[in-house]
Amino acid sequence: MEQGQLKFKTFILERVGEGHQEEATALLEGNFAKQREGTFTPADALAFGTEIFPLLKPEHLTEVKAILTQFSQGR
Repeated sequence: MEQGQLKFKTFILERVGEGHQEEATALLEGNFAKQREGTFTPADALAFGTEIFPLLKPEHLTEVKAILTQFSQGR
């Protein structure tokens, strides 16, 4: 796992609600695998947001949405 991926994983998992760590980890690992294979698409990024948002603690939703928007815009 790349350093940036590890930081992102830590960031997300710190904001996931209790009992959702395993599901969030699986989503992250699936996306990281696609990135390594070169098959990760903008649709995958959109799907990740849709799948991860319900797992987040409500107080972190806006923060994570902002970060995902930055990543999707290449910042």
